[in-house]
Order: sequence, then structure tokens, then C-alpha cells
Amino acid sequence: MEAPLYPDFPLDPSTPTSAQSAYWVGPRHLAGDDGRLYDAVADTLAGLGWTSLTIVRGRHEPDEAPEARQVLRSTVLHISPDTLSWAQWVLADEPFHLGELPIAWQVSARADTSSPLAAWSAYFTSDVPGEVLADFLVALDARDQPAVSLAGPELVLDAVTAHGWLRDIDQPTGGATDPTFSSYLSLGEVPPLIQDANPHALTSQVDEAALAGWQAWAEPVLGTPCLWAVSFGASVPHDLVAAFATSLSSTAPVLRRMLPESTRERLLRAPAS
Repeated sequence: MEAPLYPDFPLDPSTPTSAQSAYWVGPRHLAGDDGRLYDAVADTLAGLGWTSLTIVRGRHEPDEAPEARQVLRSTVLHISPDTLSWAQWVLADEPFHLGELPIAWQVSARADTSSPLAAWSAYFTSDVPGEVLADFLVALDARDQPAVSLAGPELVLDAVTAHGWLRDIDQPTGGATDPTFSSYLSLGEVPPLIQDANPHALTSQVDEAALAGWQAWAEPVLGTPCLWAVSFGASVPHDLVAAFATSLSSTAPVLRRMLPESTRERLLRAPAS
């Protein structure tokens, strides 16, 4: 999967969008988000009946014209019909970084409507394939109890190894990589600032084992910046992470007009028309 199927039809990122052709490409974990991560996910949520709200915060001085108002933060919030789950587009809202990449989507869920606090959160940077995040959200939407795990961590590894991924030699029960060693999935200590309702996620002592959560990332060339990164809080149900992993490792091609510069030469591609 290192050479294009049709080398005579290169995708030139300098070509205007209106002139770009559509291509089926793979593997999807290196295909990027096609520059439409918000639209791909928002369309999925709208189809599921989620409500969208736009929250704008800014500064307005006395006698200031409306067009001169300074917008400081703008967040689009999508809420599930049962109000137990929500997804926030935070890329324009001064997001914190994961793997040196800005967070684009934050997905959260709570155990019941009596508490406003999330039981868990998951974080997705830009260039995560939109299809993968959409499949994760479809699985979340199908859950009556989004904070209850229905399976163990082995289900996540089974999902990717079924599509040809390889278990980590040093961590066979908690890690896997794709056959080209470009993308990774690992169960381990979560990065700082990852929100989780379990108090041990923030208060573990030096001599205690930290709560483990799933992390995923694509590093096309070892030692270079990641293409994308994802972090799941320690309380995210393993079966939901498995839905993400199944989609991420899928061998089905995805439709793209834009390809990431760091992976475009590693993708198989064929014209969509």
C-alpha cells in the first residue's frame, strides 16, 4: 500500500477545489479528513436527530457597531435526543492540543440526566477520518446507557486484528499497529487534561497505577509530527472504542478530494468516476 493505483492521475494539492477530482483511497487511517471534518460529523449527527446549538462569546464595548464586536470563542454543540451524549466542535474555541495537534471534536456522555457532569470524554484532532468519528458517534447514539461498558479491552484489539493489524510485541494485550507501522492503538495512561468522572483519573499517587485509557494516532514517518491523534478517557466503554477501531482499520476505501501531504504517496487511489 505504498504506491498509487493510478500514478498518472496525481492529486495536486495546489489544484483549486472546484477542479479537483474525487478518488477512492485507502487505507482510511492515513486518508485524512478531506478538509470537511465538521461537515461529515455534523451531517451524521443531524441524521441521528441530534440538536445543534451555536454558543458565541465575545466582547461588546458601549456604542460599538455590531460588525466591530470581538468574538472570543465560538462553539457548536450537538446534543443527543436523550441528552445523555453530546459532541462539541471546539476547533474555533481555543482548544488544547493532543500530540501537538489542536482538538477538533470533543465527545462526552453522562450516566443519567440528574447530573450535568460527563462520565467520560473523548478527543479527536483534525485529520481524523470523518467516517471513523461518525461510526463512533453512531455506536454511541445506539446506546441506552452510554456510560456503561458492555465488554472488555480485548474487544478493541480483536476489532483491528480482524482487519490485519498486528499486536504490539511488547504489549500484546494493550496495543496494536497497522501492517505499515504508521498508525497505532494503545491502552495506557491518558495524557493530561483528559476529562473523566472517575476521581482516580486525576488523583493517582506516584506509587499507584494510573487509570488506563485508549489512545490512537497516526505517525506516518517515525519522529515526524502526527497526522492525527485521538484520546479516550479511562471510563469510555471499550465497546465504543471497538466501534472506532473497527472503522479506523477498515479496508473499505473512502472518498477524497484532498489528501494529507504527509501520506499522499502512501495511499492507494482510484478515480471515483
